[in-house]
Amino acid sequence: MTDDARLPDDVDALKALLLEARAQLAERDIEIEQLNAQIDKLKRMQFGRKSEQLDRQIERLETELEDLTGGRGVADVHRARASGTNVAVGATSSKEALSPHLPREEHMLQPDSICPNCGKAMQSLGEDVSEQLARVAAMFKVVRTIRRKAACTCCNHFSQPPMPGLPIERSIAHPSPLADILVSKFADHQPLYRQSAIATRDGVKLAPCQHEGAGSASARPCASR
Repeated sequence: MTDDARLPDDVDALKALLLEARAQLAERDIEIEQLNAQIDKLKRMQFGRKSEQLDRQIERLETELEDLTGGRGVADVHRARASGTNVAVGATSSKEALSPHLPREEHMLQPDSICPNCGKAMQSLGEDVSEQLARVAAMFKVVRTIRRKAACTCCNHFSQPPMPGLPIERSIAHPSPLADILVSKFADHQPLYRQSAIATRDGVKLAPCQHEGAGSASARPCASR
């Protein structure tokens, strides 16, 4: 007998079941929040000291939290199916709730199309989706500006587009690394010498450029020639 067959036909009874289910979900969400708070508190207590009893208590609470969040994932799947929405099992876990604004790169793993036992065609049963957070490291590149030349054979007129302006005169630094250096230094508090060491691992040497201004010299990192 399916779940739909066990549902009552009376509208008031269905409303009562819905209210009860909502209350249970709200109670479970509160319990999850309380467990998270307890785990965070115990982990703060654990910092700086070792206690096997504390470790066991944290492990027990984390297991209980996983059971609750797993149950919430199953309930979300049931609600989505009831509303006609396809949700892949395994994609509802709170551990995989990655921000939707991040670009996605999909790797499709296909099963065997032919059964290795009987040789008949296999039928699709849906899919499981999991997500892992990856990071594409920043990289240096060379931007080449090519200015074509042209001359008139009749009047000897010469034409060439002007060189685009640079943030630092007589420097080979593109605006993009300069912006990255400023953000790393003043927003992320990354010292210039440390940025230079990071760039050296990529085979790029950053040298301090002396810029005269306001009667004093200030060092600015720039790509050295």
